[in-house]
Amino acid sequence: MLKRITLLLALSGCCILHAQQSCDQAVPIGEGQYNATFTTGSEVPVNCLEDGSPTMGIWYSYTGTEDHNVIISTNIAGQPNHDTRVMVYSGECGSLNCIASDDDNGGSLTSLVVFSAVAEETYYIAFDNRWEENDFIFTVTETVFQLPMFATQNISLDGDYKICVTDLNGDYLDDIVAPSNGTVHVLYQNQDGSGFTSAALTAPNTQFMPGWSMAAGDFDKNGYNDLLYGNTYGATIMLANEDGTAFSDIIESPSNFSLFSQRTNFVDINNDGNLDAFVCHDIAPNVYFLNDGEGGYEFIQGGLGDYSEGGNYGSIWVDYDNDGDQDLFIAKCRGGGDLAAMNELHRNDGNMTFTTVASATTNESNMADMVQTWSSAWGDYDNDGYMDAFVGASSFASGHHKLMHNNGDGTFTDVTAGTGFETFNGMTHDHFAHDFNNDGFIDVFGGSNTIMLNNGDMTFSPMIVPGGSGPIGDLNNDGFLDIYNGNKILFNNGNDNNWMKITLEGNESNRNGIGARVEIHATGGTWTQQIRDVRSGDSFEYMSSLNVHFGLGQTETVDQLVIKWPSGLIDVINNPTINQTTHVTEGETLGTLQTQKISLTLYPNPAKSYIKADMQNNEIVSATIYSLNGKVVSTIQVTDNTIPVENLAQGTYGIILKDNTGKYFTTKIIKE
Repeated sequence: MLKRITLLLALSGCCILHAQQSCDQAVPIGEGQYNATFTTGSEVPVNCLEDGSPTMGIWYSYTGTEDHNVIISTNIAGQPNHDTRVMVYSGECGSLNCIASDDDNGGSLTSLVVFSAVAEETYYIAFDNRWEENDFIFTVTETVFQLPMFATQNISLDGDYKICVTDLNGDYLDDIVAPSNGTVHVLYQNQDGSGFTSAALTAPNTQFMPGWSMAAGDFDKNGYNDLLYGNTYGATIMLANEDGTAFSDIIESPSNFSLFSQRTNFVDINNDGNLDAFVCHDIAPNVYFLNDGEGGYEFIQGGLGDYSEGGNYGSIWVDYDNDGDQDLFIAKCRGGGDLAAMNELHRNDGNMTFTTVASATTNESNMADMVQTWSSAWGDYDNDGYMDAFVGASSFASGHHKLMHNNGDGTFTDVTAGTGFETFNGMTHDHFAHDFNNDGFIDVFGGSNTIMLNNGDMTFSPMIVPGGSGPIGDLNNDGFLDIYNGNKILFNNGNDNNWMKITLEGNESNRNGIGARVEIHATGGTWTQQIRDVRSGDSFEYMSSLNVHFGLGQTETVDQLVIKWPSGLIDVINNPTINQTTHVTEGETLGTLQTQKISLTLYPNPAKSYIKADMQNNEIVSATIYSLNGKVVSTIQVTDNTIPVENLAQGTYGIILKDNTGKYFTTKIIKE
């Protein structure tokens, strides 16, 4: 854990501050409802959130007689909503520590924050006028004390856009990245676990800073991550130099092209091994920079979300049909019943061909919906091997949150009723799918500073955290996911659950392995398989870690780790070590093929026309055949445990077989 950084609150000038106007004169409060009024000349609270320029503050203190979880809310039934911002501190005036804060997670721009209060300890609650100066009402609610999942730590980082967690120096540890024009500010995570080292990397100036979103990935395949900025007037790709010590060049959208960027993603759209840059367009069809892999690109509009008036907010690339390529879901938003708000799903059929299966004109997938949403959170919530979707509402004017179960046949079913989401009224622009408590089931982080914890049976229970949304990563390398939020980190306190972290290095595929499907398989326990897709850019605006994280619960042995690369190569690692990071380079397991100790017989081998597989009670459902230098030769759907080989040239091949339980087996075959 990093050494706590203390915020020094210095009162400038010699003004005499009255009650509520300063930390020293904070008004004691307990459970109840209170009126709040700003006064000129009051002490401005030190900001625990993103930068701003407030000029006034309102101060209160809370001292409980028992241990409680305390909820502060400015969303009061029957009262007008106001755009408030709240900070909670421990410590003493003049030496305060941020422990919780919030801006808009109470819904309709109101604030909601929770903190764990120990009996007889004083906490300070302060509001500022960052957004408005109107009088407002807030409530204090005491609930049952629970040990918090996260501990807040203040940090100091320059930069205007604090929305990115990614590795910037090539060591695969998650760093914190905050650009300003001409500079990219970084907190590098130290390899010895001692905290962070700050740096300011020079960067070209650009007119398109990331006011709406940011993504990261190695666009030019030089070994260091580049940055993609989404701006109201265009988009910029900021390219890292050859040793990752600066940003040396930029690619910008054409100056004569009006691009109202929303969500941005790095993704290999044409699967040529080079990352492309995709940008949602708010008011027109979407655009992308198609990378030619030789330092050039083509700027293209159309083909991936073509509704003429746009409405494109939250793109996410996900392999929903398990065919090995990345499909595109677009969370859309537009008021007044405009069809630009209809969510879209585009199925990737390969070779740059996409079929629209949800839109204003078709809905064969059952994913077209008019709910106003800025983002969706995709994950396999029931661990059945298919990606499900949580579509998070940013307004309830046209519908509520929806949990859509993937049926495995290209369609989805609304299963919201009974999951806990049907009564969850927290709203936000950003929704995330991650396993925060490492129990082996993916949770949803959404509105009202709330993580909906997956109970393992497709029901979810709310847990309020001491801060709003932000990019997610393992910021102290302990195997538990943390949240970066403005000027603080919410460090996960962890538990006794096991975990795995996988870092990828592509060669035939893009270097980050973006678009890879990563699977783990185990026997017994509360789960037998889990899947993840490697993505650049989830939620609406944030860039979270590119590393793959699995919580294992109490499972102590993982049978297989499987990486299905975008190139078609498959790496299989049997009995991987848990509670540590496993680094996998594309194709590294192909040269060390060994038949697992199972009841598998292949015959005839050598073979001329076909090979039969005998696995006792299991069936082979697919086979991937590749040359010994790692090139995929053929991918076959297998029936009757028979693998045709008549079209293969003579020689020795590697083969990866998948059985009907989802496990993989590797060996060699010889074609006569």
